[in-house]
Amino acid sequence: MSNVIMIGCDLHDETMLLKIANGLLAPETLSVKNTARGREGMIANLKRRAQAVGGARLVFAYEASGLGFGLYDQLTAAGIECYVLAPTRIAHSQRQRSQKTDEKDALELLELLRAHILAGNSLPKVWIPKAELRDDRELVRMRLDVGDKVTSLKTQIKSLLKRYHLYRPPALGKGWTKSFRVWLSRDLASPADPQKIPLGAGGRAALASLLRQLIFLEQECECLDQEIITLAWSPRYEKAMLEVTKLCGVGVLTGMVFLTELGDLSRFANRRQLAAYLGLVPSSYETGKSNDRKGHITHQGSSRVRKALCQATWSRVRYDPDEKAAYDRIKAKNPKHKKIAVVASMRRLSVRMWHCGQTATAAPEETRQDQAKPHTECGCAAGFSEV
Repeated sequence: MSNVIMIGCDLHDETMLLKIANGLLAPETLSVKNTARGREGMIANLKRRAQAVGGARLVFAYEASGLGFGLYDQLTAAGIECYVLAPTRIAHSQRQRSQKTDEKDALELLELLRAHILAGNSLPKVWIPKAELRDDRELVRMRLDVGDKVTSLKTQIKSLLKRYHLYRPPALGKGWTKSFRVWLSRDLASPADPQKIPLGAGGRAALASLLRQLIFLEQECECLDQEIITLAWSPRYEKAMLEVTKLCGVGVLTGMVFLTELGDLSRFANRRQLAAYLGLVPSSYETGKSNDRKGHITHQGSSRVRKALCQATWSRVRYDPDEKAAYDRIKAKNPKHKKIAVVASMRRLSVRMWHCGQTATAAPEETRQDQAKPHTECGCAAGFSEV
């Protein structure tokens, strides 16, 4: 294995610190600027090193971060074998956490590469989505982010009313109805007689600002919804969407969150791998006399998917009799821990969506139903946010 040059990289916004080693030789340190010119120079440097030892195999590794997969794309295009490692799956001792430096981080990645190449140890690498899928994720994630901001604004408005001891009139009903919004804007934010309400000039201005922001963000949600609908019925997702939206509680947005975050559904060999990837399996603690102790779910993987599954699950429990019966059966075993029943329903839904998505992808074109819009078997609301 002396003909393998391994590189561990500690990647930052402006710099890259490399630890370069050929086989078991002592590593060499190289600092590179994280710019287009710096990356090109680094690739040329690595190729020269490989040629100097008779065309050695170049293997590069760095940790996944907010910088995305641009470096991976550039290295792969240049013919360099590259791995992106998951930080959450790299074990760190307490001493390593308290004495963290760029050189030590790069050296740790190099040692992981050495163990993988020389000893065959497993590498905690992440699955790399295609550029097309990454672009689709940006749209769906933006829709979720804007939805969270809408929820936050509504909470701010309610908190402002509480601080002034203002309560919704019973005649306005519950929820964010049209009459409730009119009451907020006409009777509180810009009343005909400001003396009749406890809101001062500052409170009225603050409420008016929050209402304007709410209207703007709700309009943004509508625009993004249309973009997601167009994407959902594009050739890349149409087959899978026709199948997953047949499930009760699953709408366009829920389906797109699931499909874009998971990507290639065939990479999961079974339902256990899927549940583990989504963080819907219990943690375990077995040591000494403690045998098979189960704890809370691991919460690994995408929290966006879990949130979508949770919202869809509540719709299923409400409208699907079979799901309601399964939920009640699990809840009856331990009424104080209703979340266990919810998580079980979420896991069951994720497995069904996974099967539906795989079946649709594998099915021949002539067997698909000729449908233009999603539907649900039980006629319930289409899950998470009806797009």
